[in-house]
Amino acid sequence: MNRSTGSYVTTSVVGESVQAFVPDPLPPGRPALEAGSFADLNHEAELALARLSGVAGLAPSVDWLLYSAIRKEALLTSQIEGTQASLTDLFDSEAGASVSNADDVEEVTNYIRAFRYVQAQLRSSDGLPISTRLICEAHRLLMDGVRGGSKQPGEVRRSQNWIGGSRPGNAVFVPPPPNKVGELLAGMERFIHNERPTLPPLVRIALVHAQFETIHPFLDGNGRMGRLLIAALVEHWGLLPEPLMYLSGYLKAHQLEYYRRLSEIRTEGDWESWIRFFLEGVASAAAEAERNVVGLASLVTEDRQRMLGVGKVSTVAVRLFEMLPTMPRFTVEHVRQQLDTTFPTASAAVKTLEELGIVVETTGQKKNRFFSYQRYVEFLDR
Repeated sequence: MNRSTGSYVTTSVVGESVQAFVPDPLPPGRPALEAGSFADLNHEAELALARLSGVAGLAPSVDWLLYSAIRKEALLTSQIEGTQASLTDLFDSEAGASVSNADDVEEVTNYIRAFRYVQAQLRSSDGLPISTRLICEAHRLLMDGVRGGSKQPGEVRRSQNWIGGSRPGNAVFVPPPPNKVGELLAGMERFIHNERPTLPPLVRIALVHAQFETIHPFLDGNGRMGRLLIAALVEHWGLLPEPLMYLSGYLKAHQLEYYRRLSEIRTEGDWESWIRFFLEGVASAAAEAERNVVGLASLVTEDRQRMLGVGKVSTVAVRLFEMLPTMPRFTVEHVRQQLDTTFPTASAAVKTLEELGIVVETTGQKKNRFFSYQRYVEFLDR
């Protein structure tokens, strides 16, 4: 592929002279993208998203689908960057239990906060549009109090960064100099808000993600912000009504290819291979999410029928059961607060579900006991 995707400029980093890459504006220039090489994949990916939307509409509650999907995406995108937290750690932390890797869990929790903020802004009539300002505000939430929290959270970098290598001179990649970052982000914004796009939405999302990663506008947290931008654009451009797909699972499973395809845009001008990889990922992730929606719905339905099939069950126990998919780890005190009832009534409801084998006690203690909707947790954490 003989296509220029940018230019190199000489800059100095900690006393070393290096070649920093400045990407061309989107969309890719001459030769134009070979749309035929990814048209079928784009169609398959759009169909997979449409099927996921349809299946989600059949679920008893979108809220518990969202609860699990957003947390899986938050966990997986953080794991790509080396975070060691598990889904069980996250559920335990949300229930108020102490976890050994609290710092890692906080990184995952911050991603959820950042995504929720972006989603709320985009859904509000007076909220921020997808823009540098919105991205910076989300980045501030993402990096609050965690690793990299001292590296100008919420601010576009004012110094040169580099990727890989022990020093700038042997780096794998040197992003654009800081004085170019503002105009590059502005160009990316113009591409996003072009009212007469010539490319399908998923292809544009693939282009935006690659451009953001190349610009690398922050000193830390760029990968997670770039993947958050994918989820935001999928909803913003109407491809999914809710963030039910966790694409980071596919990107984590194919992490080396993920980085290689992004790199080959810069080194070989090969946008097409990256776009095909991205579209394959969307189709795969949407199909996986669809299977999980069906599996979770079946699991919850089986347990609900088991509960209702034993005869008289208290209204509080039924209400507790319906809360389990959004509260898979809990204490009796949590139940008391959520159901606005007395401690003995909450305790009796928990005991009912425990006797039915729907929830299990996880500590083995008589005090400070935690309970788990274990089948549900194991299904999500497989």
